[in-house]
Amino acid sequence: MKPGIHPAYQPVVFRDKAAGYAFLTRSTATAEKTVVWEDGHTYPVIDVEISSASHPFYTGTARVLDTAGRVERFERRYGRRPGAR
Repeated sequence: MKPGIHPAYQPVVFRDKAAGYAFLTRSTATAEKTVVWEDGHTYPVIDVEISSASHPFYTGTARVLDTAGRVERFERRYGRRPGAR
């Protein structure tokens, strides 16, 4: 890599306030707010809306859409086209 053209790659804490979950990783993202981590060091902290701790897909609370019901409701509302299917 060429020196001087890449952003600084440093430890950063990402915090999901909705789930009360935080994790330390390395990133080029920067933040003005800081937090004291479990190891006693101070790191920049970035608050996120959703993480794997609060996303419905990862938590198992995702809803499965009833696609057959949606098609039937569409056909009831707008009628079937002649010669379809």
